[in-house]
Amino acid sequence: MSQQLRVLVIDDDPGIREYLQVLASRQGYHVMAAGDGERALEELNETRPDLVTLDAILPGLDGLETLRRLKQRMPEVPVIMLSGHGQSRTIVEAMRLGASDFLRKPFEVEELDLAFRKALENHALKEEVVNLRGRVRSEVDGLLFGGDNPKMQEVREIIEQVADTDITVLVRGESGTGKEVVARALYQLGDRCDQPFVKVNCAALPSELLESELFGFEKGAFTGAQKRKLGKFEYANRGTIFLDEISEMPPGLQAKLLQVLQDGEFSRLGGEADVKVDTRIIAATNRNLEKAVREGEFREDLYYRLNVVTILVPPLRDRIDAVPLLAEHFLSIYSEQYGKPIRGLSQETMQVLLSYHWPGNVRELENMIKRMVVLGNEKAVVQEIQSQEVRRSEPTAETDVFDLASIGTDLANGAGVDLKAISKRASQMAEKKVIERVLSQTRWNRKEAAQRLQISYKALLYKMKENGLSDGR
Repeated sequence: MSQQLRVLVIDDDPGIREYLQVLASRQGYHVMAAGDGERALEELNETRPDLVTLDAILPGLDGLETLRRLKQRMPEVPVIMLSGHGQSRTIVEAMRLGASDFLRKPFEVEELDLAFRKALENHALKEEVVNLRGRVRSEVDGLLFGGDNPKMQEVREIIEQVADTDITVLVRGESGTGKEVVARALYQLGDRCDQPFVKVNCAALPSELLESELFGFEKGAFTGAQKRKLGKFEYANRGTIFLDEISEMPPGLQAKLLQVLQDGEFSRLGGEADVKVDTRIIAATNRNLEKAVREGEFREDLYYRLNVVTILVPPLRDRIDAVPLLAEHFLSIYSEQYGKPIRGLSQETMQVLLSYHWPGNVRELENMIKRMVVLGNEKAVVQEIQSQEVRRSEPTAETDVFDLASIGTDLANGAGVDLKAISKRASQMAEKKVIERVLSQTRWNRKEAAQRLQISYKALLYKMKENGLSDGR
């Protein structure tokens, strides 16, 4: 462990205390011990443990009362209750007071190790949720609640309608549009926001590893499975699991996921009994799932189970009015992160950003703003955007081949070539490209475009009509 974690052992039996101290020390923990509840609470004045084991039956201040006081002073620290009796009423009351787990004495070393890991991992997930909450709210405000684009208004309305339900949601959109931000908004605004949010990228792991990652495995399930491992679905119990790139999930796992959606249960690899979970599922994809179903790559029954409510996140080029808000948002984040105060983007740079087609969507914009902050200037990034736009506006090879083939056919048939007509056509195509680009840069402000093109307003209107640009966009 990079930082030694502290375990407080509370037990009135010296033999049990010593046994627990040895076990925890061997696992790399720093161990403190107390023989009763009063001494344990005094110990908290000197140090703060990362984990507590607590005997349910103690002299003086009993285990349940000690648990209640521990949770009052440090509600975030996980507490594992131990008892030789295991009465149902005691177990229920301990869990109600906030115990993370309950083990009956005598217990196996592996049981204790599993309880330690489970408690600490759940605690880490909750801490991550708390740390991300402020950032998520900021992202939601910046990426979803800024601007008046009708398509984004529709996204916001659906989020607000379904956030506090348990309904399954499928988030669709191109890569980089902000599908994870939508998923986190659904979680953050829902009634499970105090429970874990667990993300799994279904394309990041091969199928055999993805199955163990999602559903866990039992000891001995396969070579190297020396201990039981909990899956992401168990960590997301009572919370939310976000399955990114769901279309990349192998067919065998699709069937297992379908069982979770239908029955709320699954079996670990090598397990005999089913595990029940109460987990809200949010999935995301940038692929055409309907096509994948037709081609047999995605189960039709799973598609209908996932597609209860669909949120389509539009590409950035369809909500270009959000670029200034997003740019300001990312400038604020990375200026603070890298300690480089930025006065804001110049008007020229903003105009370039507004005229760009953004194939990488919001993620591309974020990376460009990050580079501007790190480099301390806008020029290099602006030049990169402009060079990409020039390459995009160049005639395609297909167009060139078509024109050359047509001319070649005329020549082969002994026909003449009207060089003036070809020159005129090339000039018109170039003129149309330039006018269209300037109009795009000025956001179709005809007066400003005419000034940039150094022609009269009437001449611009005539040329727009001549080139089929009269209807604007």
